[in-house]
Amino acid sequence: MFVGLDLHKKYSEFAVMDVGGNLLKQGRIENNLEEMKGFSESLPAQSSIVIESSSTWYWAHRLLSQRHQVTLSNPIKNKAIASAKVKTDKIDSIMLATLLRGGFVAECYVPSDETMRFRELVRYRANLVRERTRMKNQVHAYLLMNNVSVTAYPFSKGFVDELRKIEDPRVRGYLRLIDGLNVEIREASSTIREKAKSNEDAILLMSIPGISFFSALLIISEIGEIGRFEDSSSLVGYSGLAPSTHSSGGKTYHGPIMKSGSRYLRWIMGQCARVNMRAEPDGTIATFYRRLAKKKGDQKAIVAASAKLLKIVYWVLKEKRTYHS
Repeated sequence: MFVGLDLHKKYSEFAVMDVGGNLLKQGRIENNLEEMKGFSESLPAQSSIVIESSSTWYWAHRLLSQRHQVTLSNPIKNKAIASAKVKTDKIDSIMLATLLRGGFVAECYVPSDETMRFRELVRYRANLVRERTRMKNQVHAYLLMNNVSVTAYPFSKGFVDELRKIEDPRVRGYLRLIDGLNVEIREASSTIREKAKSNEDAILLMSIPGISFFSALLIISEIGEIGRFEDSSSLVGYSGLAPSTHSSGGKTYHGPIMKSGSRYLRWIMGQCARVNMRAEPDGTIATFYRRLAKKKGDQKAIVAASAKLLKIVYWVLKEKRTYHS
């Protein structure tokens, strides 16, 4: 049995086909646990189901995988759906089932439950830090707008003490939000630190200068199983840090990075590369960066340095050995 399931936020369209491609059943179910469980039990055990990767895939994949063989498809690579002239939910579900039956589904990697928990935890902390930075920027904007000068280092104890003297509800509100975010960030950091201490791959990555317990766990959660990458270049390509390439008529052009894959992975590798260069100013990454920055500038150089550091990450994880400069 082959099943195409077109997931949406509130409902899902499904199409059930047999081996011969005959459409046996088609319909819609509401996206709640009871209906999805009932739909799962209505199908023969170990049916082949395909769902598209979206913001709603995880819970459905986890539930359906308990009884069936579930494939997560890449919606960008499934051109038959992405480029269709006539596109409806019913047609999409039939097309998914057809592609699955023919073995033409472009699959997405599905991380393990542990990796997903790591990913959710580190992304949660990253989002908290991003929100705190936004609040701090609002405070700086207020100071500039009102020509208020505070001589202390930004958001040091002295700086915050001076801010608390300002009789403005906006500033006080921002400070309360920042204080609350600080509490949540500390709690998340404590949990991440404990997880990293007990994770073999995280311990290996922390031997690389510039990679902390947080960045180590984030990298692991975004990469998943290192064995699924053929070599270090494949990992760089997956991360979106590799330059786009156009080759025609014997001429090859390299353009901007592809920005496919995880934006969290690209972001953390850039952060780690800069810390690595400060920790090892004469190291491999710093030397490579300085040489390239003279020709290409900081932005292109730091992207290339991030990719180079990611290749080091690959070999540390692949060979299960600590980093030696």
